[in-house]
Amino acid sequence: MFDIDGTLVESYDFDTECFQAAVKDVVGISVGPDWGRFRHVTDAGILSEIIEEVGLQRERERIFFDVKAQFVRRVEEYISRHELSPICGAVEFLSRLVKRQDVAIAFATGGWAETARMKLDAVGISLPGIAMASSSDHYSRTEIMRVAEMRASTGSYDSKTYFGDGPWDWRASEALGYNFISVGSRIHAAQSIGDYTESDKAFRFIGLK
Repeated sequence: MFDIDGTLVESYDFDTECFQAAVKDVVGISVGPDWGRFRHVTDAGILSEIIEEVGLQRERERIFFDVKAQFVRRVEEYISRHELSPICGAVEFLSRLVKRQDVAIAFATGGWAETARMKLDAVGISLPGIAMASSSDHYSRTEIMRVAEMRASTGSYDSKTYFGDGPWDWRASEALGYNFISVGSRIHAAQSIGDYTESDKAFRFIGLK
């Protein structure tokens, strides 16, 4: 199972900026990039907490609709003007996993589904057979992961591994009993890869040959 921003796609920084700008446009407040202060580090979770903090619960539905629309528009505009890149080796690594008969794959992202698909398509990760769950399904990352797992397969698993790049990914994996592999340099878990050019190490961490 894979997170998307910063894990499969080089999108963490601009995605954060687009989200901050959308909140500023609609709610009129500036939100710092320290997502670690929020209980649920997902688009829906962060926005819900912001709405509570400013006392606008009665306008929650309108704010959600407007922020999401602004955010989707900003991400779409960014992608139209910039070349987006996958994390090095990600496309090849996923292709190798897809070919295996003993592996089920899923995407579980804290972003909303619309922007997640835009970013995956933009970097050439167009794998319609892979299950996905997102902040469009739930505000909690652990619940998003549960939904992704359910959509990936109805069978049982010998092991479950999550690739992520944030401390919230690590905590959610621990809560659900997932084997965790960190990607990039933002955090350093016991099992860590710089990118997917270290595919042999990644396969070893998963427990595959």
